[in-house]
Amino acid sequence: MILLGGRGYVGNAYKKYFEEQNITFHEVKRDQFDGSDPKKLADLIQSTSSEFLINCAGYTGKPNVDACEEHKAECLFGNAVLPGMIQAACDMAGIPWGHVSSGCIYSGRRDDGKGFKEDDAPNFCFRTDNCSFYSGTKALGEEVLEGNENVYIWRLRIPFDHIDSSRNYLSKLQRYSKLLEAENSISQLDEFVSATYACWEKKVPFGKYNVTNPGAVTTREVVDLIKKHLCPDKEFEFFDNESDFMSKAAKTPRSNCVMDSSKLSDAGIQMTEVHQAVEDALARWEKE
Repeated sequence: MILLGGRGYVGNAYKKYFEEQNITFHEVKRDQFDGSDPKKLADLIQSTSSEFLINCAGYTGKPNVDACEEHKAECLFGNAVLPGMIQAACDMAGIPWGHVSSGCIYSGRRDDGKGFKEDDAPNFCFRTDNCSFYSGTKALGEEVLEGNENVYIWRLRIPFDHIDSSRNYLSKLQRYSKLLEAENSISQLDEFVSATYACWEKKVPFGKYNVTNPGAVTTREVVDLIKKHLCPDKEFEFFDNESDFMSKAAKTPRSNCVMDSSKLSDAGIQMTEVHQAVEDALARWEKE
């Protein structure tokens, strides 16, 4: 097992899971592969006799996607160019792999009111000219991999878990001075990691999977659960609407969307219903 991007929020969750499950893995550091030479990565894969690779490297921007507007070259390379380089390396080495993508390539719900499915065209991307630079590059990254038959594309969406951190959605809601009311599908991080590994372990068909907890949740619903478990006396403030949010707190549009995760469950991989997953995380909350 090869792991790329092990230093980030998602990468660390993978490392924790592998260690707990006694799964042997090799973490590829940036000085071993910077994305410029696929053959270098292919040689490394072959030297470790690895049969599968997971890529959770990419550029998200810190503290949020607004930073991607100021670092477009890094964002474009990490999210759109790098996946193609990894695909080339895996083709050379003759192994399949999994790519951590994003559900942030969608906005809202489908026209029929349902969540977006894996084969729905992105509606929050460069081609629709309504997106953040981050979302645009994540959609391009999926286009780069289109047609390849040996890759899983796993769409992560607003990750959270039970440990307080700057990258945890539940922590962000507690720290922001004002919130935007929106409806979203989101991903419990530990469940995301175990579900994606199960795709490889169970040998489910390659392709795109929305790896989100079933259902959708609003910001106010999550806030109510936070108040129930952690902050009973805190008064959370909300922006009047998205225009108010954009004028006062953001540089670029945000993706808020609902996704359909039934393809994953139909493959035999189950995740906890979203409201229950949030409640479970808050019930065992650990401060950073």
